[in-house]
Amino acid sequence: DEAEASRQLAALTGAGLIDHVRGSRYRLHDLVRDFSHARLLDEEEPGERTAAQERLIGNYAELADSVLRLVDGNNSTRSDRFSPHGFTSLDEALRWLDDESSFITAALRHAEGVDQAAVLNLLGALCDYCLLRGDLYRLGEISELTQAVDQGLLVRSVQWRTGIAARQLGELDKARTTLTSVVDLYMQAHHDAGAARALNSLGITLHHQGNLTEAAARLREALDLQAVPELATDRAWTMHALAAVERDRGNLAQALDLLTRSLVLHREGDSVHGEAWAHFQLGQLALRMGEVERAEADLEQALDRYGRTRDARGEAWALTQLARARLVAGDGSGAVDGLRRAAARHRDNEDARGEAWTLYHLGQALEETGDLGQAVRELERARTMFSRMRDVYGLACARHHSARVTRDQRAAQTGSLRNSGFARQLLVDARADFQRIGVAHGEAWTCLELAVVDAGNARTQQALALCDEAVALFASYGDRRGEDWARFLRCTLLPYAAPGGVEVGTAVAQEELSALARAGHPLRDVKLEQYVDAYQLLLERGITLEAGWQAWRLGMIPDRHAREVMGVEIASVRG
Repeated sequence: DEAEASRQLAALTGAGLIDHVRGSRYRLHDLVRDFSHARLLDEEEPGERTAAQERLIGNYAELADSVLRLVDGNNSTRSDRFSPHGFTSLDEALRWLDDESSFITAALRHAEGVDQAAVLNLLGALCDYCLLRGDLYRLGEISELTQAVDQGLLVRSVQWRTGIAARQLGELDKARTTLTSVVDLYMQAHHDAGAARALNSLGITLHHQGNLTEAAARLREALDLQAVPELATDRAWTMHALAAVERDRGNLAQALDLLTRSLVLHREGDSVHGEAWAHFQLGQLALRMGEVERAEADLEQALDRYGRTRDARGEAWALTQLARARLVAGDGSGAVDGLRRAAARHRDNEDARGEAWTLYHLGQALEETGDLGQAVRELERARTMFSRMRDVYGLACARHHSARVTRDQRAAQTGSLRNSGFARQLLVDARADFQRIGVAHGEAWTCLELAVVDAGNARTQQALALCDEAVALFASYGDRRGEDWARFLRCTLLPYAAPGGVEVGTAVAQEELSALARAGHPLRDVKLEQYVDAYQLLLERGITLEAGWQAWRLGMIPDRHAREVMGVEIASVRG
C-alpha cells in the first residue's frame, strides 16, 4: 500500500540509491541508473525494450494531450481520440503536467524505434505546454532533440512552435523567417491543417511587425484552409487574430463580427484558452469604441480564463488593458499604478512586446497625471523597444505620442509652439510609418498634430492643407469623430490662410462652423461641441492677424483622449 511504499522509498533515499525530487516523486541516482541501463541491455530483448518505451510514450502522450485539450479544446492538434483520464478539474490536470513535464522530456530522449505518431503527439503537447508556461528554454531543448532525429513531421511541428516562441520573445524577424519556412514545408507536404496553423502564426507575427495588409492576407489564407467543419476550433483562433488586425486598420464592424463568431466556435470546441483571447480582443475593441464598462467586463472574463489555464502571459496582457481602461475612463493615477504592476509581470514573463505596449500606455497615463517629463521617458523607452523588435505600428504610435508630449512640455516652458522642431520630426516619421503600413487612423491624427505645430509656427497654409488631408483620411474609414476635429481645426485656420484674406476666410469659417454645428451626431467628442460654439463667438467679434492663431492659446485642440476613441458607426451583434 501507499504507506509501505513511502517507507521503502524513504529507506532507499537514506541509502543514497534514489533522490527525492518533490512531492511523491523520486529519481534514480545517476550511478544506479547507469547500472540498471547496462543490466537492461544485457537482460531484455530489444523488441521488448522498445515496446515498453512505446507504452510509456503513448501513455504520456494521451495524458499530456488530454490536459492541453482541457485548455485549448478540440482543435486539430488536440484530436478527440483521447479520453479525459479521470482529471476532475483543469487545475488538477495542469498540476499533474507541471509535476511531470521534466520526466516527459527525459522519456523523449530514449524514443528510438518508438512509433512516430505517439512521439509526435507527445512532442506537440509538450511544446504547447512550454508555450503556455513560457518555458522557452525547454522548448529549445525539444527543438534540438527533433532536429537530431530529423523526422520531417516532427521538425515541422516543433519549428512552428519555435517560431511562436521567437515572437513571444520579441524576435519578430526571426519568427517571421521561421514561420514562413514552416508554411512552405506544410504546403509541400499537402498538410492543410498544419499549413493553416502556421499561416495563422505568421499573420500574427506580421501584425506585430505592423505589416497589417500582409497580415490580413495571410490570416484570410488560413481561414480558407480551415473552412472544413473539423477545423472549426482552429478557425476560431484565426478569426480572433484577424479581428485584431482589422481593429487596428479601423474596420471595427468587421472586427466585432469576427470576434463574436470566434467566441461561439471557441465555446463549441471547449477551448477555455481560446475564449480568453477572444474576450481579450473584445475588451480592446470596446476600448477603441470608448465603451469602458463593456471593455472591463470582457477583460475580467479574459483574466478569469487566463487564470484557469495558468497563462501568465495572458494574465499580464489583460492587466495592461484593464489599467488602460482606467486611463480611458479618466483615472490617470489608477492607470499608472496598474500599468506599473503589469509591466513588472511582462518582464517576469520575458515578454518584450507586452512590456513595450505597457510602457507606451504608462507614458500616456503619466501625461494624464501631469508628469510630462516622466511621460516622455516612458514613451521613449517604448519607442526604443519597438524599434529594436522592428514593430513598425508600435514605433509609429510611440513616435506620435512622444512628439505630442514633447511639444506640450516645451510649449509649457516657453509659452509658444516655436521650439517644436524635434517633435515635428517625430510626427513626420510617424506619419511615414502609418502611411507605409496603411493605418489611416494613425496617419490622420498625426496630420492634425502636425497641423497644430505648423499653425503655431505661422505656417497656416501648410496647416490648412494637413487638415484637408486628415478630413479625407478620416472619411476613408468612416471616423466621424476624427473628421469633426479636422473640420473644426480647418475652421480655426481659415481666417489666417484663406487666399481672399482675413474677411473672406472668416466668412467661410463661420459658414463651415455653422454646418459642423448642424451636423451633430452621437459619436462627436463632447469637448468639440463646446469649442464650436465658443469659436463662433470669437469669429463674430473679429479676427486680427497680428494676434496670430488662437486655438492653441485657448486650448481648443484635440487632446490625447480625442484620438483614443474611434468615431466609427457600428451595429452591435452581441447579446
